[in-house]
Amino acid sequence: MNKTYSLQEIPHIAKEIITSSKNKTLLFYGAMGAGKTTLIKEIVKQLGVDEVANSPTFSLVNEYLSRKGETIYHFDFYRIESEEEAYDIGIEEYFYDNNWCFIEWPQKVENLLPLDAVTIYLTLNKNDSRNIQII
Repeated sequence: MNKTYSLQEIPHIAKEIITSSKNKTLLFYGAMGAGKTTLIKEIVKQLGVDEVANSPTFSLVNEYLSRKGETIYHFDFYRIESEEEAYDIGIEEYFYDNNWCFIEWPQKVENLLPLDAVTIYLTLNKNDSRNIQII
């Protein structure tokens, strides 16, 4: 998928990601302000989580439980300085337990990522629209 979308279209984009994803581990690449957290919040909401998802910038990972009993993990590795920090939180257990994992700043833990993860690139355009490319 390669699309340009507005903020109003985020629910549609989130639904499309959920239904077309070949894997439950999604890697979100994009500059600060590109909309990674905003999109993840909407995906988490559409997966049936009643609480509002927030960026786990300081805690590294937030865990949510959907109404269906699914566990969802949201990672933000922006502040880590080494892959060892990710090992310290038990990252391999999170990535390989078949739950949804949404990962912001995955380049910080590149050597630890599942090879079959879905890669999502977000770009902020000058008119405040976003471009999404899913590989």
